[in-house]
Amino acid sequence: MQRKCVFLDRDGVLNRERGDYTYTLEDFEVLPGVPEALALLKQNGYLLIVVTNQGGIAKGLYTKADVMACHQKLQDGCSQLIDAIYYAPSHPNHSESLSRKPNSLMLERAMARYSIDPTQSWMIGDSHRDLEAAQKVGIRSIIVGDKYAPDSYTWQVNDLWEAAQLILREEGK
Repeated sequence: MQRKCVFLDRDGVLNRERGDYTYTLEDFEVLPGVPEALALLKQNGYLLIVVTNQGGIAKGLYTKADVMACHQKLQDGCSQLIDAIYYAPSHPNHSESLSRKPNSLMLERAMARYSIDPTQSWMIGDSHRDLEAAQKVGIRSIIVGDKYAPDSYTWQVNDLWEAAQLILREEGK
């Protein structure tokens, strides 16, 4: 049986976007409403999988251990609700990668591993590259935040809580 999933970008969706790389525990702040939104999606049968570009690793700005510590803080702040976290450590200036969004390899790997049905799944991101990755694998997407002009995208909301509400409305709940 195929499962439904919500793929989540990290910075700007789950934690505060700082405009720079977020890799220290002091700077890593889970956004308000995120634990509640994840719990709501989980209660409605969705797998929750994070897909995040972490190009600062390739640039030598921080280490995989820094990223893992932030991901542990994320899990701890969200009652361990996230099923998996995929990250792409490459950066276009240093190394090419099919994992890095807007490419879709992180999503493809998760879809294969967890038997995910793209027609029942969503991507929530805060940048065009998140939505491009989702489009490549046939997943609907929602953009959050205020980086883009209103009505730039079909589904555009303020934050993850509003995105969760939209998904459940679209599902007919």
